[in-house]
Amino acid sequence: MLPANVPELRTLIDHIRYGGSRFNEAGLTFGHSFDNAMDEATQLVLHALHMPHDLSPVYGAAAVTAEEQAKILALFNRRINERIPAAYLTGEAWFAGLSFKSDPRALVPRSPIAELIESGFEPWLGGREVSRALDLCTGSGCIAIAMAHYQPDWQVDAVDLSDDALALAAENKARLLTENVELVKSDLFSQLSGRVYDLIVTNPPYVTNDETDALPAEYAFEPEMGLRAGDDGLDLALKIMRDAPAHLSEDGLLICEVGEAEHALAALLPEVPMVWVEFKVGQMGIFVIEREDLVQHHDRIRSLADARG
Repeated sequence: MLPANVPELRTLIDHIRYGGSRFNEAGLTFGHSFDNAMDEATQLVLHALHMPHDLSPVYGAAAVTAEEQAKILALFNRRINERIPAAYLTGEAWFAGLSFKSDPRALVPRSPIAELIESGFEPWLGGREVSRALDLCTGSGCIAIAMAHYQPDWQVDAVDLSDDALALAAENKARLLTENVELVKSDLFSQLSGRVYDLIVTNPPYVTNDETDALPAEYAFEPEMGLRAGDDGLDLALKIMRDAPAHLSEDGLLICEVGEAEHALAALLPEVPMVWVEFKVGQMGIFVIEREDLVQHHDRIRSLADARG
């Protein structure tokens, strides 16, 4: 428990440094939008002070009042004692340059797919025209809404099985004024009969059972159904690969995130030409595959997916 006040702390920078030190001392786990203690402390300080997330560093020397310090330290205490992810404490997460409402109804937005969205999915689309796109397992709606924001001519379906997630996605749709997004409740493709897309993007659950059971306390605030995906993390990804061809246009494209389950998938399907995307920070478990390649290898994919039940 941190003290109720620390008179030695005077400026924004003082409080950010103090928060970062206490977070590291407490052994917190990062990975929900931020990957280090200083960035989390910065966002919590700015939130407590009602300041923008991208406040200029020139204000770092600004003084903090005793009342403001109490609010900052209260947030620091909750982060340390309860292990709540910072995005849930602030109620906001940034994804693809956009502000999304974030709460325990869905995972905190953090997929590297954001980089693909901002680049218009090039060079992967190769200039092909997209009129309809699908975000499968949409959660908070961040992928679908960001696609719709940057590509206003696209009609984007945002699909999830969770009523809670879809309710949060609806709030984010209104927040970002993306009328070209349609929210659909569906267990993967089960309620999408007759719908065909030029692009399917999906970030399904892909954490193995053992990994899910061993996750740090911060992840317990997120819905488990957004994480757990069987013994190798591929229960949903294989079903998506099996069923996607029926919902892709002739030259349609599937982009799927499987995280650390990448190696297990590559070992199961070494003959399938999945292209693993290289991001600015390296390879991050996201592959791109053409519909025709999914069709060509459908029998093998189907046998693996069907075995999952």
